[in-house]
Amino acid sequence: MKLKICGMKYQDNITQVANLQPDYLGFIFYKQSKRYFDGNIPELPKAIKKVGVFVDAEIDYILSKVKTHKLNAIQLHGNESADFCNEIKYQFERSREPNDNTIEIIKVFSIKNEFNFDVLKPYEAVCNYFLFDTKGQLPGGNGYTFNWEVLSNYPSQKPYFLSGGISLNETENIKSFLGSPKSKYCYALDVNSKFEIEAGLKNLEELATFKTDLSF
Repeated sequence: MKLKICGMKYQDNITQVANLQPDYLGFIFYKQSKRYFDGNIPELPKAIKKVGVFVDAEIDYILSKVKTHKLNAIQLHGNESADFCNEIKYQFERSREPNDNTIEIIKVFSIKNEFNFDVLKPYEAVCNYFLFDTKGQLPGGNGYTFNWEVLSNYPSQKPYFLSGGISLNETENIKSFLGSPKSKYCYALDVNSKFEIEAGLKNLEELATFKTDLSF
């Protein structure tokens, strides 16, 4: 099981969180977000993948951030179509230089109490991962979980990130979920707002406890 810590914002905090050795760190390039990232990402261990989070952004804007920050993954949190995902991959490969990172595409889908999994089909061939988050007023960072039982009907073999309001209080529920058949294709847990002192500033002690409790 992988761990993604999203909504990173402050330089010193980024470095401190990186010392916990998560698998992914997420940086939000959406100006309406309280966790909007508008700085320079400090040097990180090569084992940590840098994820840029975008919401209905233009392809040129996305690719400029990929190049500037040497991102390893693009997380699409809006209404991006499968064709849009495919075009990003095409444009990235077309402009990629020999020393550039490869890129992963993570497409987000929001769930509450039910979900029509048929919407995933067009994305199967153009995304590396799906991410399931809680449907709310904001595109991410709403701070509460969705009904994980919905994933009992997951029809795909595409690995996915589980997100949405995950906190220390959910540890036992997560263990139960991970021990059930519905977690078969769960690739990573994605945490954000429930591990914060304030928007974008992560609580190192709580993250360390969470990481230890779930044996990441």
